[in-house]
Amino acid sequence: MQNKIILVTTDSFGTGNDSALGENVMETYFTVLKQQSDLPAAIFFMNRGVYCLTDQSLSSVHLKEMEKKGVKVFGCKTCVDHYNIENEMTAGEISGMAHFVELSAKYEVITIA
Repeated sequence: MQNKIILVTTDSFGTGNDSALGENVMETYFTVLKQQSDLPAAIFFMNRGVYCLTDQSLSSVHLKEMEKKGVKVFGCKTCVDHYNIENEMTAGEISGMAHFVELSAKYEVITIA
């Protein structure tokens, strides 16, 4: 996974009527991902995905742990500003679209939507 970045565009993995299920599946994904020896180069959050970087999401705990392991975690500035959550972020740092374009030119992108 070192040659990949993950793009997260939602705070709920998958689609369906039960958002709690999707949030649990997202947390499970990051729980399993952080246990891998081969971690992604970065994880970039856009749209509602930026909520994963706040305490509103249990995923933030796992994202903080991955940051400690050297995974770069970014939240889209436009999205963070739109949802007005900059002061609520407990994981990641704010970045822009130009940075995502730079990363996506360098690494393969896996999208969670």
